[in-house]
Amino acid sequence: MAGPDRDYAAKEFARPSKGKAALYVFRNGANGGAVKMSLELDGAPLGETAAKTFHWLTITPGKHRLVGKAENESMVEFTAASGRNVFVRQDVGTGLLSAVNRLELVDEQTGRAGVAECEMAEAPLN
Repeated sequence: MAGPDRDYAAKEFARPSKGKAALYVFRNGANGGAVKMSLELDGAPLGETAAKTFHWLTITPGKHRLVGKAENESMVEFTAASGRNVFVRQDVGTGLLSAVNRLELVDEQTGRAGVAECEMAEAPLN
């Protein structure tokens, strides 16, 4: 897990500086608690999620593709605007052999509430 200072900073939800955007990917459900799922952003590894965790990173404005991998692959494409936060929720369900995931863009109010329920995971890009 990330240190408490980074977790606190992320949960202030400050607007990124001009020319940057921020991405929050959170998994606030308790389903599949022990199951880790990997994430890729624009084809590069982002890290893993577990129950009640989130990732926070600065990204460039423009089009992006986020993929969650479990028994299935779930993909969401979004356009990040300069100076804005983007929130994606990862939901977990039961598949045939193991857990499945679903990524969904959510509004800022839903995203902030979901992230507040989680702890920040450390990732290669964070």
